[in-house]
Amino acid sequence: MDLLNTLVEKGLRRELPTREEALAVLATSDDDLLEVVAAAGKVRRQWFGRRVKLNYLVNLKSGLCPEDCSYCSQRLGSTAEILKYTWLKPEEASKAAAAGVAGGAKRVCLVASGRGPTDRDVDRVSRTIEAIKEQNEDVEVCACLGLLSNGQAERLRAAGADAYNHNLNTSEGTYGDITTTHTYADRVDTVRQAQSAGLSACSGLIAGMGESDADLVDVVFSLRALDPDSVPVNFLIPFEGTPLAKEWNLTPQRCLRILAMTRFVCPDVEVRLAGGREVHLRSMQPLALHLVNSIFLGDYLTSEGQEGKADLEMIADAGFEVEGAGTTTLPEHRAGGCGPCGDGEPAAAGACAHLSDRTPAAAAATAAAGEEPPAGNDPAARRDLVAVRRRGAGTDLAPNA
Repeated sequence: MDLLNTLVEKGLRRELPTREEALAVLATSDDDLLEVVAAAGKVRRQWFGRRVKLNYLVNLKSGLCPEDCSYCSQRLGSTAEILKYTWLKPEEASKAAAAGVAGGAKRVCLVASGRGPTDRDVDRVSRTIEAIKEQNEDVEVCACLGLLSNGQAERLRAAGADAYNHNLNTSEGTYGDITTTHTYADRVDTVRQAQSAGLSACSGLIAGMGESDADLVDVVFSLRALDPDSVPVNFLIPFEGTPLAKEWNLTPQRCLRILAMTRFVCPDVEVRLAGGREVHLRSMQPLALHLVNSIFLGDYLTSEGQEGKADLEMIADAGFEVEGAGTTTLPEHRAGGCGPCGDGEPAAAGACAHLSDRTPAAAAATAAAGEEPPAGNDPAARRDLVAVRRRGAGTDLAPNA
C-alpha cells in the first residue's frame, strides 16, 4: 500500500505526515489492519527496538475532585463507586511504589485528583518523591497533580521528580464540550511550565469519547507540536455514574488504528498504551506492542488492570523484552534535546470527557468529512469489563504489580 510505504519512510526520517495521511490511517479497513500494524511496527522498532517500558501508577489521593471533566470517575458529581481517600503519607506511597518497581516498573507515576496542587501539596509530594528515591535511587518519578502554578514545577524538579504528566485529552475545538472548569489553554500552559523547569513532559489523549477522526488527528498533531517526550494513549473507560457511561465507541481494530496513527505522527517519542487497554483491546493487546513502546503495569487510578504477571507473560510471548533500568528510553537525538524534525509544519498547539449524544459541532465535522461513527459495543454487554479498583493504594489489600 503506497500510503503505508510513505508513512514508514517519513517515520524513519522523523518527518511529519500530512493531515490527509493521518486521517487515511484511521479510515483503513479491517482487511488492511495487519498491514497497518506491520508498517507502524517498523517505525517503532527503528527508534525503540523490541523494548517495552513498564510504568506503575500510585493514586496519592482518590476522588473528591472539584473539576467537572465528564469522563472522570473522580469528577464533581460522579456517583461511580470508586475508592475515595485523602493524601497517602509519604511512607505509604513509597511502599506502594516499591511493589511496582519489584514487578519491573522503571517509572512510578504519582497522581492526585484535584484542579492543581497547593504549595502545601507540593511539599507533601516532594517528601514522597524523596522517600521513593531513597528506596529506589534509579527509578524515574513522574508527578501528575493537575494545573501547576508558577514555581511549582521547579520545586518538584528540585525534589527529584523526573517528569510531569498533564494530558491534552482531546482537540482544542471540542475541549469546551468536555469540561467547563478549566480550558485547553490551561493544560498547554502546564505542560510548557514542566518543560521550562527541565522536567520531561508527558502529555497524551483519551480516545472513545464520541470524537471524530478529525478530532483525533487534531489532538495528536497538537501533541507533536507541543513536543512531549511521552504520549500516553488512553481509551475511555465508561464508568457507571459518569456522563460517559454509555459511550462504547471503540473496537479493538479501531484502537489499533489510533495507536498506529499516533506512532506515525510521533515516531520517536515514548508512545504509552495507557488506561482502557484491557477493556477495549482485550485479546488483541499483544498486537499493540508492535505500535507502542510503553505500558502501565497492573492497576490504574480507579479501575483494575490486567494482572501484572499476565502483562509480563504477554510481553515475553509477543517477542518483546522489558526495558531495564540502565537503558535510556528515548533515542539519542531526543535525549540530547532535539525535538521533531522534518519538512511538515505541525498544527499549532494551544485528566475529562463527554459527548454523550455527539455534540452538534462534532457531528457536523463527521458529516462534512463523510465519516461514519465507528461501530461500537453494546453497553449492556460490556459493563462487566469495567472493574473498580479495590486493592493497592488506599486499601489494606496487596497491590497488583
